[in-house]
Amino acid sequence: MKITEVKDRTASLTEQLLKLWESSVKATHLFLSEDEIENIKKYVPQALKEVPDLIIIENENQIPVGFMGIAEQHLEMLFISNEERGKGLGKQLLQYGIENHSVNDLAVNEQNPLAKGFYEHMGFEVYKRTEHDEQGNPYPLLYMRLK
Repeated sequence: MKITEVKDRTASLTEQLLKLWESSVKATHLFLSEDEIENIKKYVPQALKEVPDLIIIENENQIPVGFMGIAEQHLEMLFISNEERGKGLGKQLLQYGIENHSVNDLAVNEQNPLAKGFYEHMGFEVYKRTEHDEQGNPYPLLYMRLK
């Protein structure tokens, strides 16, 4: 597995990451309906283009199997393709982010307990909770920072 910081965000890479995002979300965000996923999906390409640091992890065939986005020291997003979950790729990406970008905080959906548990395992703790996500939707967020 190879971790790469992406500077050139091509249309084909964005398309690959969008498919990966969808695979991950459908497996982990069970509180979202199909319609809600389709609605959120419209905003993903823009988020991928705008996040200051976009980092991917590729398999031996140079196919992205996970990615994260970082703004300053905040983890904006971390997604692993459903087929590759549970293999330590999220851990590799997050460790890379902590070591190379000083990642020290993030927000996670409260209704995604596997992600919350993962971040706790990686040394993060909840310091704040909101009733709604950053778009005002009724999905509580947990704000976590590195202990």
